[in-house]
Amino acid sequence: MIPSAGIPKKRQRTAARRSSSTVGTISSVSDVTLTEISQQHHRPSSMADDRPSPMTDDRSSSSTDEALHFNDAVTADVVLRLFMDSPSPLQSSPTATATADSVSKSDFHVYLHSDILRRSKYFSALLSDRWIGNVQASDHATSGDGDRDRFLLNLGVPPATGSIQSHLTVLELLYTNDFAAVVDSASMALDLLPVALELLFEECVRWCVDFLEAVPWTEEEEKRVVRLIPFLSEEESRELVARVSPSREDSCEAMLEGLVSSAMNSYGNTAFVKAFVGKILRDLSSRETAKRVLEKAFARSLKTVKESLEDYSSPVFRGDHNETEAIQKLNLHKASTNGKHLLWLVERMIELRVADVAVREWSEQALFTADLQRAFRDDAWRNIVPGLPAVILRCTCRLANAVSAGTILASRQVRRKLVEDWLPVLVVCKDNVSPISPSNKSLYLELEETFLRIISTLPMSDAQELLQRCLSFSTRNVEDCPHLVTAFNTWFRRAARPPKPDSLFDQ
Repeated sequence: MIPSAGIPKKRQRTAARRSSSTVGTISSVSDVTLTEISQQHHRPSSMADDRPSPMTDDRSSSSTDEALHFNDAVTADVVLRLFMDSPSPLQSSPTATATADSVSKSDFHVYLHSDILRRSKYFSALLSDRWIGNVQASDHATSGDGDRDRFLLNLGVPPATGSIQSHLTVLELLYTNDFAAVVDSASMALDLLPVALELLFEECVRWCVDFLEAVPWTEEEEKRVVRLIPFLSEEESRELVARVSPSREDSCEAMLEGLVSSAMNSYGNTAFVKAFVGKILRDLSSRETAKRVLEKAFARSLKTVKESLEDYSSPVFRGDHNETEAIQKLNLHKASTNGKHLLWLVERMIELRVADVAVREWSEQALFTADLQRAFRDDAWRNIVPGLPAVILRCTCRLANAVSAGTILASRQVRRKLVEDWLPVLVVCKDNVSPISPSNKSLYLELEETFLRIISTLPMSDAQELLQRCLSFSTRNVEDCPHLVTAFNTWFRRAARPPKPDSLFDQ
């Protein structure tokens, strides 16, 4: 069973596919016109590839067949009339010339040889005794010298199959076997393959399929390949199907997980790789797939940071001082590295508006925030990972900003816990991270303002409790903390209203 990619079930090729409409009367046409057209599209017959010829028929090497030439009116015993089934012109490929367009509008006689045509299973069946016996006497024509008969055959070219020129090229390949010189591009292979399938010219089919397997395609060429796959056998199409159809349903998700993991862990300078993966995430058609992948990565990184801080804050090992110090440094470095990954993941999730689960998990971290407070009250981290507090607070600030802006619609409980659990971490960082750099000062102020905006969305009882914990936002100069003044003024304005809800409508 081929994986689902819009590819129908395989169809079997049979020699009788089109035989019912091929025999008939030949229309008159100038042989010179056909000869000239054939010469214009003739290619060198030398084989440029070392690949052995797929033609294995012993007749092709006989001296008799070597003397037979394509469209030779003198020696031909078959005259094939090619005509378009549809009156509309058909452009088979971007490389088709104006001459090819003009020939596709007319009927053409091609002078052929039954011994060569039998390389095609379609013509082999058509020229068999069973079919020849049913040909009407009027369908035979006598050559100019009167010494033999010719079989007269009609072959309509449906628009879906290709142009008359493609048919002429495939018919000539029955004589030259020069696939390497003719099939020189994916477009050419796609032009000839439907004709080879129609005529059951297996060597040509195999060569075109092998060529398509080995070369790149444009997007349009890939669409044509997908449309042709149902007409190939399972063995013939195996490599093509593997190229255009995923081997498993979650292939896209697995690929994206690998990209996210590589962006975070596999490169020394991750900035450019993370930027590239970020673009892939933005361009991905399935937002749900990106959400699942980012949530898994977020959960893994958060788990690593939490375990590292827990091991640092509450060590359970005994050993000499040097060993203990080395393990503590390792824990802090692991927490810092994965904290940076967390920040990148949080930013991507907010950008894609899929951070609702991340906000909920971030608001349920009472134990983690307690470990952070213990770690930041210690001086050991300062010389090891001085940027760790800022990284953790930036994660909190990004999520809190998204909540206060309505980018993430969080429940009352999530909003309250987000402030309740992370406000103490902000206070500890302000008290213990000194000197305070301009960037950190800006971060602290932004997070303070964001927490106060979230508090303003809570019921007054919750806001009353949380605002009293925000007094550390004040400074010696009241003018430097207008956000805190505004938050308290808002609460007191609301508190001045009468307690009964009905009275609100009287204001």
